[in-house]
Amino acid sequence: MSRVREAVEVEVPLHTVYNQWTQFEDFPNFMEGVEEVRQLDDRHNHWTTKIGGVRREFDTEIIDQLPDERITWRTTSGDTNQKGMVRFERLDDSHTKVELVMEVEPSGAIERAADLIGTIDRRVKGDMKRFKQFIEERGAESGGWRGRIKPGGGGPTPL
Repeated sequence: MSRVREAVEVEVPLHTVYNQWTQFEDFPNFMEGVEEVRQLDDRHNHWTTKIGGVRREFDTEIIDQLPDERITWRTTSGDTNQKGMVRFERLDDSHTKVELVMEVEPSGAIERAADLIGTIDRRVKGDMKRFKQFIEERGAESGGWRGRIKPGGGGPTPL
């Protein structure tokens, strides 16, 4: 399993950055290869990706979400195996650090080869740079969800 870590500092307040990240259906606007994300409920999303000509569909589950601090997820179906966390840190009133850590298990020979030459790492770095540009150009979130999802299966609780 490969581990990828990337952080960016954005010139947008913490609350706005976090709110935008919770808008999973907007991810195709800045994530290369992501064709669609459908939010099924507060905890589950269905993803459609096309990377290197290979189309994949898979589901993810949010296992921990604490507003303005972190979102942790894992895949639950499909032939993509990953888990990750995005953390948000207030630097000052108008700057936020966003750090993404992912563990990805490449499936198939092509994905393993791509992983060996650093393709996954480069893709994540590019996605984070595009998120920075996306939110800084907007200056405001397109929406936001402020609920709390607790580890261990506790249901979402609005804040």
